[in-house]
Amino acid sequence: MDNRQNQLSLWKELGNAIRGTEADYTQINLKRAILLLAVPMILELMMESIFAVVDIYFVGKLGPSAVATVGLTETYLFLLYSIAMGLSTAVMAIIARRIGEQKKEQVGLSAVQAIFIAIIASLPFATAGIFFSKELLTLMGADAWSIQHGYGYTQWMLGGNVVVILLFVMNAIFRGAGDAAIAMRVLWVANGVNILLDPLLIFGWGPIPAFGIDGAAIATNIGRAVGVVMQFWVLFKGGKHIRVRIDQIVWDMKTMFTILRTSLGGIGQMLIAMTSWIFLMRILAEVGSEAVAGSTIAMRIMMFCMMPAWGLSNAAATLVGQNLGAERPDRAESAVWKIGRYNMVFMLIISLIFFFFNRPLVGLFSIDDRVIAIGGEWLQIISYSFFVYGWWMVSVQAFNGAGDTKTPTMINFVFFWLIQIPLAYFLAISLHLSHTGVFWGIFASETGVGLFTLWLFSRGRWKTVKV
Repeated sequence: MDNRQNQLSLWKELGNAIRGTEADYTQINLKRAILLLAVPMILELMMESIFAVVDIYFVGKLGPSAVATVGLTETYLFLLYSIAMGLSTAVMAIIARRIGEQKKEQVGLSAVQAIFIAIIASLPFATAGIFFSKELLTLMGADAWSIQHGYGYTQWMLGGNVVVILLFVMNAIFRGAGDAAIAMRVLWVANGVNILLDPLLIFGWGPIPAFGIDGAAIATNIGRAVGVVMQFWVLFKGGKHIRVRIDQIVWDMKTMFTILRTSLGGIGQMLIAMTSWIFLMRILAEVGSEAVAGSTIAMRIMMFCMMPAWGLSNAAATLVGQNLGAERPDRAESAVWKIGRYNMVFMLIISLIFFFFNRPLVGLFSIDDRVIAIGGEWLQIISYSFFVYGWWMVSVQAFNGAGDTKTPTMINFVFFWLIQIPLAYFLAISLHLSHTGVFWGIFASETGVGLFTLWLFSRGRWKTVKV
């Protein structure tokens, strides 16, 4: 009887997590708080990763050069993502802290300032993408097909980037407030539209022409725009924990400065990590388009499988921020250790899948034997570090949730710029290990950064950060 009641209670809580609740995450049972936050965050990110996989599946039908175009364009999008994710990190931390402090007026005002910053930040990327797409691809070592036929994809993706950055930032607002279920639904709708439009616009149907690789970018922009419209509607209508009023749509330089100051560390850590990826892709471009294509597919598969782990990590950030705001640092720390153990188990399972089924996984997205071999090798090598990587995800998000974005920035600088890039170049070019050298360089640096970050978290200085 007790087992049946427990099962019914679990299903009830899962339903609550998906619908959203008005629960106070600083007071309720910690395991319940983790469940209510993590489930929608996991489902949100899984939908994002499903789209990434579906997108590369359809683009893969156009050949290795088309996939390489997506990969090379993403190196520039990673710069955008670094700003969007860094800003989102700061926004989530500040919103969560204000919720914990019960300062509801500041919650709405902070949300509006974050949106203003996001729109301004999108303008340089839009300008570069619209007017210099061919030059950007040439700079990254793209082949002739990408420059002549794939530049439209780059134009669309960078030109319409405002919907991408807004989607990131506003979902961070909802997550920080504890409205993770809203963020989940927004992304499901946005990416659902993407998935439906992808094959339609890439290959055409009836009166709709085939746009080829450009169709993938057009579908992404339309889907993201639908999501942004939905976000604005919910934000002003009101969620379970946050609502923005019309009279709060004003410039508030003090609040904006707080967001910018906190976001500098978040942007810095993401910029370092993302630009490291750009350099790695540039090294791989020296090897050939098959290496870029195989790596791009492997990265999409890896991100898809890791999204539940990132969802758990995001739950840690929200719980840390809100509980520090409520002056409950021990509860914040306890949440991180619990989530870290869950993440470790999950990532061990993923590592086993990558070790034994790497080539069949890559083979789902390409029929090119060389691409499959390269992508499979990456998945196998990177699987060795997943045990540590799962802990890194949670501990770095704990720093970010506390508002200490500076520490992860310095860690990323050392391990990604001073270790990963030189090591990958040395192994791949100097020792002539080709793409294999790049993969082992990634393994070594990411194992090191995981162990060091976890050790630094255990020292506990993050508990004293003020935002």
